Amino acid sequence: MENKVRILSSIGLKPESPASEWPVFVSTISAGFPSPADDYIENCIDLNEYLVQHKEATFFLRVQGDSMTGLGILNNDLLVVDRSLPVEDGKIVIATVGGEFTVKQLVHNQKGCILKAANPAYQDIIVDPENDLEVWGVVRWAIHKL
Repeated sequence: MENKVRILSSIGLKPESPASEWPVFVSTISAGFPSPADDYIENCIDLNEYLVQHKEATFFLRVQGDSMTGLGILNNDLLVVDRSLPVEDGKIVIATVGGEFTVKQLVHNQKGCILKAANPAYQDIIVDPENDLEVWGVVRWAIHKL
């Protein structure tokens, strides 16, 4: 355990840091050519503060399906959804249509609105007066494993 503490301390992690805080390094990471990294941490980041803007209005959902892959939302992703954000054209939303939950991009047109899929294998959902549309929240983040 002592060796583990020494390794964590050498990269700036403190075993006594709150579990919700993670180190943020000052330097950026190159996605092109390698660059030398700085050997110190700027500060710590609390993922709750970073991902959750309105704590009381935020919930998480797990994605099942691949209708939104074109917008980077993959099967088994964890979505961070905020109920307090305004529902605007082009936003990705969690909605119910006819009692069924879905995640889609909300698009307004002259006839009303469409819940647009981001995968050509899926049809868009055209919302008309016969469909009961209820938006539960706006997706802020999609978290997935690489």
